Amino acid sequence: MTEMKPIPDTDPSAIFLSEYLLEINEGAGFLSSLSPDDQKQVRRYGTRCKVAKGEGVFFQGDPHTGVWVVEKGRIRTYYAGPSGREITLAYWSVGHFIGGPEVFGMGRHVWSADALEDCELLFVSGASLLRLVREIPDVAVAVINGLVNKGKCYSALIQMLGTRTVSERLQQLLVILAETYGRHEEGQIVVDRDITYDQIATIVGATRQWVTLSLDRLQNEGVLRVSRKEITILKLDQLYS
Repeated sequence: MTEMKPIPDTDPSAIFLSEYLLEINEGAGFLSSLSPDDQKQVRRYGTRCKVAKGEGVFFQGDPHTGVWVVEKGRIRTYYAGPSGREITLAYWSVGHFIGGPEVFGMGRHVWSADALEDCELLFVSGASLLRLVREIPDVAVAVINGLVNKGKCYSALIQMLGTRTVSERLQQLLVILAETYGRHEEGQIVVDRDITYDQIATIVGATRQWVTLSLDRLQNEGVLRVSRKEITILKLDQLYS
């Protein structure tokens, strides 16, 4: 088996609502801090799997079975309320793990995960992970650090939902997209539109119609320009609340 490689700079960042942009991609090196030998040992216990775009990885209410480390692609975690309405918790990119918080395979999932694009994952069962943390102290540290970063992510989301209006959440998401995915072109920031209005709506807690109207308003105000392929940020400073 090949070794798990450090995350290259070209891999896309994780995305979730947060006040602190510098913390967005913390935890992406879930296993990269391990020595090559320890990484090989983790992989011996793990199983490589592929998940097609739109396919579910696990579902709300399912028993916890372990964790999946993202090696290629992006995974969405989301919660569905009794009405069926969904809120996106985060998009996880290469190097992050999903499947917590019961990483050792106890309890049931309180949210779901699906693939935003074709993904390759390394699945480590709860029993295998428990054995690894007992045998290799650095794996235990990696698990703890990973859970700390997940806790910070969901705490940031709660803070945003509780203290920001939906308009402010949309503006902050646009700032995050500009800072993490944007490229600078002639004094403007261009973000490729690989995220749909429906996806934006489930992140900020709104409807697709509201997102469309709000982006149209920002476009009329000269803050940004939207096309089928790109969102061009013209006045980034006006998005900061």
